[in-house]
Amino acid sequence: MSYIEEVYQRVLTQNPSQPEFHQAVKEVFDSIRPVVEENETEYRRNALLERLVSPERQIIFRVPWIDDRGQVQVNNGMRVQFNSAIGPYKGGLRLHPSVTPSVIKFLGFEQIFKNALTGLPIGGGKGGSDFDPKGKSDREIMAFCQAFMQELYRHIGAETDVPAGDIGTGAREIGYLYGEYKKLTGRFEGVLTGKGKTFGGSKVRSEATGYGLLYITQEMLKSNGIDISGKTVSVSGSGNVAIYAIEKAEQLGARVVTASDSNGWIYDSEGIDVELLKDVKERRRQRLTEYASLRPSAVYHDKKTEGTTPWSVKTDIALPCATQNELTLDDARTLVANGVIAVCEGANMPVTREATEYLKEKKVYFIPGKAANAGGVATSALEMSQNSERLYWSFDEVDSRLRDIMTRIFRKIDKAARDYGMPGDYVAGANIAAFKKVAEAMEMQGVV
Repeated sequence: MSYIEEVYQRVLTQNPSQPEFHQAVKEVFDSIRPVVEENETEYRRNALLERLVSPERQIIFRVPWIDDRGQVQVNNGMRVQFNSAIGPYKGGLRLHPSVTPSVIKFLGFEQIFKNALTGLPIGGGKGGSDFDPKGKSDREIMAFCQAFMQELYRHIGAETDVPAGDIGTGAREIGYLYGEYKKLTGRFEGVLTGKGKTFGGSKVRSEATGYGLLYITQEMLKSNGIDISGKTVSVSGSGNVAIYAIEKAEQLGARVVTASDSNGWIYDSEGIDVELLKDVKERRRQRLTEYASLRPSAVYHDKKTEGTTPWSVKTDIALPCATQNELTLDDARTLVANGVIAVCEGANMPVTREATEYLKEKKVYFIPGKAANAGGVATSALEMSQNSERLYWSFDEVDSRLRDIMTRIFRKIDKAARDYGMPGDYVAGANIAAFKKVAEAMEMQGVV
């Protein structure tokens, strides 16, 4: 049995009932096999892979808070500090009922490689809770965030672990979390990113993941002789990532025709009206049925009654921006049959393993989330830099740095794929480029 197979079997044994984590490890291991085989004796002696798949620290805690009826509620809170070889732990806090140790570990493991690709000095971590902000009052959300931070503050810091937002954790939640951290510690420091611009936040942070997704998609297409302008684009999701991916795609001359939420999706033949979508989702916090009722060109499709997805529409480029494993093998087959040329992940691991392999087999250009959605964490790291220097950069300056980072990420993954005889395999390129950087840092720091 090879070293990679031994360690993967160990992951399965030591982490039972954690399918998302298993999937993330398998995807990376399959890609880095040629690098590991070149260095197998050294890596085995130093147990490098065993250390890579084992978090440096896992913190699980209860979060008791009081709802508006005076009833005490209890949620699970967690933070996985996975790898600090190249910098302090960096990764978001997800607030959603689907949060489990498996989900947080998969996200934290992915974050190691995503952060390495940015070229910035940040390690990998992730956290969150099974608390659901939907349907909660502002007071209830504040009560939860304060209770959550009353435990988390012991484990984070500007030079130790810098959480950010994620699904369910936007500017409102980050504000409540930061206020409680400041009260508990008496320190005003860059311990959270995604903060409001009045207290240390960075411009472009809201737009960063969506914008970055389009910058790397555009660069990938351009390197293959394709112009994004005039292309039809399908997007899933209607949160932060999806909204700003739609906005940037349309700025680049593409026509985006879909968006979705947990109940269903819309097809807008004239192209998504971004300002209307922002009004419905960001300001009114309503469902996409409201968008369809206000937009004559839009048709709403209910997920439960129709069983269809945004991937059933004929499109040139598909950008899954909702959640993990949302684009299945059947969806991939439909996309290919309809002539899709590129699929780039805006969410974390939104394409199933089987769908990914099918898309690669059919020569569809595919960029995994660890590269394609790295714009968010890259801009978070730029926020950390501004906090350290007590500076605010302009929108154009941050946006220019973001575009440069995403362009460099594509060039790194393209070169790594070519260097190992897999030109065009951007999954392998991303994993190899990131792994080599993290492995070298781990080796140089000894057995820790």
